[in-house]
Amino acid sequence: MREKPYYSIRTGKNPFSERFDLPMLLELFRTSFAHLEDEGYFQESLGYYCVDAGFVSGTLGHDLDGALLLELRKRNLTPIREKICGYVEDDLFDIIEFLYEHCSKPIKRTYHNFNDCGWHCETFDREPGREEFRAKVNQILALYGSGYELSTDGEILALADTGLEGLLKAPIPSVDPENISARVESARNKFLRYKSSMDERRDAIRDLADVMEYLRPKLKDVMESGDESDLFNLANNFGIRHHNSTQKLNYNKPIWYSWMFYYYLATIHATVRLIERHKADVQSAKEE
Repeated sequence: MREKPYYSIRTGKNPFSERFDLPMLLELFRTSFAHLEDEGYFQESLGYYCVDAGFVSGTLGHDLDGALLLELRKRNLTPIREKICGYVEDDLFDIIEFLYEHCSKPIKRTYHNFNDCGWHCETFDREPGREEFRAKVNQILALYGSGYELSTDGEILALADTGLEGLLKAPIPSVDPENISARVESARNKFLRYKSSMDERRDAIRDLADVMEYLRPKLKDVMESGDESDLFNLANNFGIRHHNSTQKLNYNKPIWYSWMFYYYLATIHATVRLIERHKADVQSAKEE
């Protein structure tokens, strides 16, 4: 795919140079979905229609509407190709997450020529199918509204604020995957989840502060005496970790929660690297 934008986008003359609106997103997703459906990527779960055999069910059974009602608590979303133009944003994002769960790449398939029936698939591989679906979807989600992405966990997340994308994507050294990396990733998903509440965002900040608390004993070796306490003043004094009458609560939460989240995320990256460098220096000194 060409990386350099074409003329009207490059010059800003195209009304969709910067962002897509919902109708454009629906149209583009319908095109991507139709291609994958025709190639058989949803046959394992959703089944398919054959001109000879009629509807051949997948793992979700004969009643796809019933499966969607059970999983999404919604009606009248199928057939997707026919109904998608009437979706609201929540419908589309629900369907994207649903299809990610039920997408699998055909490994063995045959083409039914009669009346141009199409591909009939026999064996599938789930993970490559999901990855291809996610890659296609993320190309268009990134340009919709304020920008979104489908995570590897199958959740629609908001993209990072402009200029902070690198911080979100930067890996934390895997010195303690369970207590550091996994908790940071969980907090990231919680904070960026589509339509996350202020309570969920506060919890995500608290989770990052807890990671800092876990690192605190080791910080004493790499910071000046008492300085590590300053790192916790933010969470302790602004109603994130504790609850008391001296805390500051009357502030614009959407704005300041975003700042707190990225502040703690950047601090964790910095402190982990400081701790690891200190360990390496100590080890080097011992070897000398």
